[in-house]
Amino acid sequence: MATATTGKTGILISFEGIDGAGKSTHIESLAQALRAQGRTLTLTREPGGTPLAEKLRLLLLHDPMDAMTEALLVFAARRDHLQTCIEPALARGDVVLCDRFTDATFAYQGGGRGFDLEMLSYLEQQVQVRQGLEANLIRHPDLTVWFDLAPEIAAVRLADARLPDRFEAQPLEFFSRVAQAYGQRQQADPGRFARIDANQPRESVWLAVQQAVQARGWLP
Repeated sequence: MATATTGKTGILISFEGIDGAGKSTHIESLAQALRAQGRTLTLTREPGGTPLAEKLRLLLLHDPMDAMTEALLVFAARRDHLQTCIEPALARGDVVLCDRFTDATFAYQGGGRGFDLEMLSYLEQQVQVRQGLEANLIRHPDLTVWFDLAPEIAAVRLADARLPDRFEAQPLEFFSRVAQAYGQRQQADPGRFARIDANQPRESVWLAVQQAVQARGWLP
């Protein structure tokens, strides 16, 4: 996105996948590769990324609530995240690397919890309107890197992890629905997604991530 005032081009790259898919390692590797090319980066996450959104994250991860409350808190955190962090960074010309974004909401709240997809779409349209532009232009990532991993394999990876939060503690069937919902999002917008087979050695996964970013011309 080139801004009218600076002429700089900001890029938003989101990283998606079920818990245990291995996003974090490759986000940092990509950050290092982009910095080596002279790009200024903003690394952030959802839910979270701002002081307010991080407080909402703690509620979402640990406090019991129904699916609608959960969805509303997710989008409240996203609104503050966009206004306070993401949009200003893009206006500066940063590359924004975001650990999860709206696709996670459709996967976890929509697929996992079974919450109304039409309501999620409505909230998406209201919360993610790009400032100063036509109302029908919604902020989406320029690229979404989806780490696709079978829930059974992810569960093995998480077996020795930290004490699980209220999402990580969900049964395997929950994550099967989440994974299926990610696939549906990818099918609906294939040009934005780069599907990565996360059931590979780390070096192979990293190579696939590099190739996805190179295909957009953002790495040599």
